[in-house]
Amino acid sequence: MSSDISLLVVGGGPAGVTAALQARELGAPVTLLEAGQVGGTSLNRGPAPVRTLARAARLARDWSSWATFGLEGPPPVPNLPAVVANSERVARYAHDKKDMAGHLRRQGIDLLEDLGPVGFADPHTLAADGGRTWSADRIILAVGGHAGRLRIPGADLALTYEDIPSLDSFPRRVAVVGGADTGCQIASIFDDLGAAVSLFEAGPVLIPAADASVSAELGRAFRAQNMNVHTDTLVESLGADGGAIRVDYRSGPASAHLIADAVFFAVGWPASLSHLALAAAGVHATPGAIPVDDYLRTNVEHIFAAGDVNGRSMVVQTARMEGRIAAMNAIRGATRQATYDVVPSGSFTDPEYGRVGLTEAQAAQQHEVIVGIARYDDLLRPVADGRPDGFCKLIADRRAHTILGAHVLGEYSAETVQTVAACMAAGLTVEQVAELQLAFPTFTEAVCMAAQKICRALGIGRFPQVWSYLGPED
Repeated sequence: MSSDISLLVVGGGPAGVTAALQARELGAPVTLLEAGQVGGTSLNRGPAPVRTLARAARLARDWSSWATFGLEGPPPVPNLPAVVANSERVARYAHDKKDMAGHLRRQGIDLLEDLGPVGFADPHTLAADGGRTWSADRIILAVGGHAGRLRIPGADLALTYEDIPSLDSFPRRVAVVGGADTGCQIASIFDDLGAAVSLFEAGPVLIPAADASVSAELGRAFRAQNMNVHTDTLVESLGADGGAIRVDYRSGPASAHLIADAVFFAVGWPASLSHLALAAAGVHATPGAIPVDDYLRTNVEHIFAAGDVNGRSMVVQTARMEGRIAAMNAIRGATRQATYDVVPSGSFTDPEYGRVGLTEAQAAQQHEVIVGIARYDDLLRPVADGRPDGFCKLIADRRAHTILGAHVLGEYSAETVQTVAACMAAGLTVEQVAELQLAFPTFTEAVCMAAQKICRALGIGRFPQVWSYLGPED
């Protein structure tokens, strides 16, 4: 199969790599430009290494439960350089063992790495420093994003998660500015490794995008771990204080400060647009993203934007979907729309949380909802593992019995929510989910239990009352 349409992909993260491979599958000649090393944030600096850091943190945390299982021994002492070196192992595996760059080239893609930033010279041409240029009929922008920074006095003293590998010693006092997924993950990792952590969130809840029950329970869990959690709090300035950093903050009319060894910003993920020279191509953008239509086209018809750069759904699985759709529409014509109905995601916090679909508040805006909650302490596996704190919450339409969303907090939440996502994608009703015979004993049993609670409340299926440690169910 061959195509007369040439494609230029800018950015070698999940969206860009998938777009390049899909376009080659359709027979198009493809050039892929990457400022650094192919793999993007997700492999080189983001989910892969951070998840490995989180694993080390969880292992350190688990020492606290040894006595429960009759185990004795001294607590582990984190060796930060060794922990960080291990966190880079997954990225090396992708590059050295799987040979991502070699795979792309073997598929016939003209891959150029370590180019530094590139920008438009005209609507069909991009240029790098030194005068090299590349032109194509269609262009897909997949340059991703970068960690945002507050514009406050002393902001240059703060780090982001990308700076963790550069730490040469373990900070005993850590301040994290910004809640949501990234801030909570950074705070949780350092907390489990033994640091005294203070977490600041400007909004009223810890994770604005999460279901209210998850945000509230995660905050409670963090405080139970002796983390200082400040919501409705603005960090106003940072200042050098000897070899440490003074953090000045305000909550309502009250001002206060604390001293930290390291301060991390987790205040958003704007698109990396500064070097693209979008005006030369006539592409419109906001300060943090490039708007696209349902076919992932920018306002310039032959230029598409996929992944974090368009600001729609900044997770790896969506970036891959968008890369594939953008490539199909670029080569075959705009016929495929990007869809975001069922996109499960999970955190690396302690405790973990996972979500898919609508929150209860979102669902209630358009549906008559019914909710079922299965508590982890009603399941054998969490109790056996010594991790009985958590829950699985299902949200369903009371009349249609369709599942609208799921929110899970506790061990293996990111894995458990995948089960609900598969059920939603298959169009299963809540009674069909309640009938599933999931393996025993597992955390995933909570999905069936929550579904059965909804069915009992609806008076369908005649499911028996679920046994509970805490007495009869609601």
